[in-house]
Amino acid sequence: MAYEVKLTTDGLLINWLRDVGETVSASDIIAEVEADKATVEIEAGSDGTLLELRAEPGDEIGEGSVIAVIGASGEVVASEAEAAPAAGEAAAKAPATDGNGAAMTDDGRVKASPLARRMAADKGIDLRRVQGSGPGGRIVKSDIENFAEKPMLPPTPATPPATGSQATWGKLPEEDVDVIPLSRMRRAIADGTIRSKSNTPHFYVTVEADVEPLLALRKEINSALAAEGIKISVNDLLIKALALSLRAFPNLNSHYYGDRLVQHHRVNIGISVALPDNGLVNVVCHDADSISLREMAVNNKAMYERARSGKIKPDDIRAATFTISNLGPFNVKDFSAIISSPEAGILAVSSTQRVPVVREDGTLGAGTRMNMTLSVDHRVSNGAEGAGFMNHLRELVENPLRLLNLQQV
Repeated sequence: MAYEVKLTTDGLLINWLRDVGETVSASDIIAEVEADKATVEIEAGSDGTLLELRAEPGDEIGEGSVIAVIGASGEVVASEAEAAPAAGEAAAKAPATDGNGAAMTDDGRVKASPLARRMAADKGIDLRRVQGSGPGGRIVKSDIENFAEKPMLPPTPATPPATGSQATWGKLPEEDVDVIPLSRMRRAIADGTIRSKSNTPHFYVTVEADVEPLLALRKEINSALAAEGIKISVNDLLIKALALSLRAFPNLNSHYYGDRLVQHHRVNIGISVALPDNGLVNVVCHDADSISLREMAVNNKAMYERARSGKIKPDDIRAATFTISNLGPFNVKDFSAIISSPEAGILAVSSTQRVPVVREDGTLGAGTRMNMTLSVDHRVSNGAEGAGFMNHLRELVENPLRLLNLQQV
């Protein structure tokens, strides 16, 4: 029976890497898709012959869409029309709606492509009022273009009048500026951060941690693993500590959806990775509370390399429950990060620094300290819980042997 290759994310088909008639294995990469924040490699998913391609490079494709068919050589593939359900069956399987016509996902979000979301935001259109014409009731570009009902949301405010030199001199001559079109990734980052910062009530909790014990443990572990060519990074240890703290404070391992919280059983840590050309993507360390540091280090390093080379796999960016942003390598004393909605928080990690410290006996000495700042959604949590979480995290960082209590390295 033929196997349908379906997209697990919205995106723009960049190109096909295999042709119809070629034999492929399940792990072969057959296409590249540009998602909002990364180029995603699409695996075949099944052994067999590539029988049909159902999209062209440049097509905007929605999550769940069939882009290719794999089967036995010579197998006859049903056309898309033949494969589609009959009208009665389609009606029986109609997507859940919010009562205004918009199709909803299981977690309560309106089904819409990233492009449709951006267009709706620009036009001030409430997606809940739009009837989607895409697969499963998904809202696509044409639905926004053809939407005629008066929007519920106010339009974007006009740009304030220029002041100072701008008001005096007006627009600079073209020869004095460079006009740089925004990439799909940069637009997605801009839209996501605006939505989160505008709609999510952030509050912040900062602690200072003594990292000398953590650095000493890392040195010992890496010495033991040197023969295997494996290196545990400081970030790996911090991810482990963060994951264990989230298990102790499960309310912060939640997603907020307006009328409910979805508390996750698994702890999947999104890791912010800086990319060339000012890009940014969050790869995901799945089950960070339970996998070994050895496995975490190997997996994380591979994901970083794929992200920076533009060869991300779908699982690399899927299902984060909480995020960490580490600017340790950039010599910064302190910073706060913007929450990746609908997550409840994000941890910002600054650089380690040698600073004066007062010892327990009252004498002055030097120590190695690091600031960590938690950004929290105030709709989910409060200051007392945020402080308790950060104190728990600091205890793990300053007593890192506790990171190894539940599993071997």
